Amino acid sequence: MTLSPSQIRYLRSLAHDLSPVVLLGNKGATEAVVKELNQALDIHELVKVRLSGGDKDERQAQIDVLTSGTQAQQIHRIGHVVVLFRRNADEPKIALPR
Repeated sequence: MTLSPSQIRYLRSLAHDLSPVVLLGNKGATEAVVKELNQALDIHELVKVRLSGGDKDERQAQIDVLTSGTQAQQIHRIGHVVVLFRRNADEPKIALPR
């Protein structure tokens, strides 16, 4: 699902008040983290993730593992925090603007 710029802005506004649900540790993006993130996305659809330390390229590699493992879209990234979105096909919770 491709999101329009207005839908991305809307999701960013919803994510502003969220706290990170998934926190990456020293091992980074492991299979267990991807599994937990899948469950969180099924429940919430919009999830904030706090990435572990490292340089910018290392954090981008962690984001790539998370997005490819969960089929989620990156909505926003600032510093060590990334916001991911994946529509729940069975029970959508967030009504996106057209």
